[in-house]
Amino acid sequence: MMGVIIKNAEEIAAMRVAGRLAAEALDYIGQFIKPGVTTNEIDKLIHDYHINVQGGYPAPLGYGNPPFPKSCCTSVNHVICHGIPDDKPLKNGDIINIDVTIIKDGFHGDSSRMYAVGEISPQARRLINVTHESMMAGISVVKPGATLGDIGYACQQVAENAGYSMVQEFCGHGVGKGFHEEPQVLHYGRRHTGLKLQQGMIFTVEPMVNQGKRHLRILGDGWTVVTKDHKLSAQWEHEVLVTDNGYEILTISPLTGKP
Repeated sequence: MMGVIIKNAEEIAAMRVAGRLAAEALDYIGQFIKPGVTTNEIDKLIHDYHINVQGGYPAPLGYGNPPFPKSCCTSVNHVICHGIPDDKPLKNGDIINIDVTIIKDGFHGDSSRMYAVGEISPQARRLINVTHESMMAGISVVKPGATLGDIGYACQQVAENAGYSMVQEFCGHGVGKGFHEEPQVLHYGRRHTGLKLQQGMIFTVEPMVNQGKRHLRILGDGWTVVTKDHKLSAQWEHEVLVTDNGYEILTISPLTGKP
């Protein structure tokens, strides 16, 4: 448990608020995802919504080294994660992951979803659906006494049994007052290995699943991660609390009530 912060009741209440706001922002942005819209326009909408409507602040803005220049990540098609919004318009058939993190009263709400731009191919739709199943399989095993290896194994089995590959260089993480806290949550692994989960832990489960091989490269901007073979990649992310007998997803859509 080195470095892992167990949240108390007050902190859990604050994390529920932050998680709900992240989910609300993703609900809000969905109406704007269509051909011709740029990811810079999406970024500005998210930025303004976090600050002016939700009374929070976008955690990605200025985060890291080099400092991330935008308020959310927009990862299109073969971009695995950390895509930087720009002026290139989305086109019919694209798939996009939008990853938001809001800071509200000092706590982080972190979530991402996949969106279809216009009409997408059956192959792209299947990748999106399987990646969501992979995330939910990982979340479903969360309870006190389970291990991080149980989560990774569950995520990996769904992805690989569908013929896809799991990115291994990036992972989920603890979250709270810190954007990225301990533990690291791998999306591959062996059951009954790794850290045992305890009530009060909060972390993200966010598998990145590639249509082709798992290998990647990072572009010169120091952030954008792409598939080496240029095949599609998908990701979903939820913030999860370990409860006394299971789990609670803190970032469920208020609009649909679905994870």
